Amino acid sequence: MKFVVDAHLPPDLCVLLQAAGHDAVHTRQLTDQNRTHDEVINELSLREQRVVVTKDADFYYSHLLLGKPWKLLLVRTGNIRTRELKALFQQHLPTIVAALDRNSLVELDWRAVNVIA
Repeated sequence: MKFVVDAHLPPDLCVLLQAAGHDAVHTRQLTDQNRTHDEVINELSLREQRVVVTKDADFYYSHLLLGKPWKLLLVRTGNIRTRELKALFQQHLPTIVAALDRNSLVELDWRAVNVIA
């Protein structure tokens, strides 16, 4: 699976996803880095069929109203240390991937992976 990780999340998340065999880029790797506009990220997601991983609710509304990005993983943990976030992803990654294989909008919180759409 291919991912693009938004600026509000640490680049270390890409390393974790890559170690699990996924293609992952962070907005820091894009031309405008962490200043990349949401629309550019949405277009990248559609063009390359990448799941946007973000905490930004703007992507949630864009996905529901406009179908952009292609697929979305919304992280709803509030402020969290990188170590804790990585542990949460490692714990739930198989479930996240399975949910995203069949659905377009998935939410990760402290307790579970939730399919929204």
